[in-house]
Amino acid sequence: MDDDLSFALELADLADSISLARFGAADLRVETKPDLTPVSEADRAVEEALRSAITEARPGEDVLGEELGGSESEAGALWVIDPIDGTRNYVRGIPIWATLIALEREGELAVSVASAPALGHRWWASRGGGAFADGSAIRVSGIRRIEDATFCYTSARSFARLGLGEAFLELAARAWVERGFGDFWMHMLVAAGAADVAVDAALQRWDVAAVQLIVEEAGGRFSALDGSPHTPGAPALSTNGALHDVIVRTFASGR
Repeated sequence: MDDDLSFALELADLADSISLARFGAADLRVETKPDLTPVSEADRAVEEALRSAITEARPGEDVLGEELGGSESEAGALWVIDPIDGTRNYVRGIPIWATLIALEREGELAVSVASAPALGHRWWASRGGGAFADGSAIRVSGIRRIEDATFCYTSARSFARLGLGEAFLELAARAWVERGFGDFWMHMLVAAGAADVAVDAALQRWDVAAVQLIVEEAGGRFSALDGSPHTPGAPALSTNGALHDVIVRTFASGR
């Protein structure tokens, strides 16, 4: 295990110690951000702690986080952090949430961790080193037909707002089963071969970085809905690879 991945896992340990301690707390403070999404005191506390740890251990390396922003400089190393992915679940006591941590070097994803302490699971990957869940190597499924696939999504109504409702419903109807797992977890299920397709109507850079590398190192594909590289704010798609093109074609026909 290289130094970058070891440090990313240490950061995940730190994040888990903060977020899990406040999970389910009756006095948890929650606010609404300008985009109408919730943010809890735990979101901010986790990001602040990770930023401090990175500054102390890796001076000169930059940080981009969901809650406190940031930007890339000349350093060439950028930590991309979502302190709690799935805050809506977190504040309601639903255990499907995670801290997402990724390191980019010269614009390329190098290592990533998705840690979900309330579920008792952690996933990680390094570029060229494979993907792992709880210490065991993981691999995407070999499913080749949408009719045999588990199709995951975050919000059906979001696709309707994008004018993609018919294409979304077609895929959901054709799939062996559809599940609204959402957030990081559906992409981890794709990486582990438990699901085959995951679609989200809008993801930001901190939502994408960690899960993308894990999916790709597990043998899958991650992209925008048209198959191009994902851009912040756009819909996103992860698959086992074998189903990627049919999903792209279906959404293209529904525009």
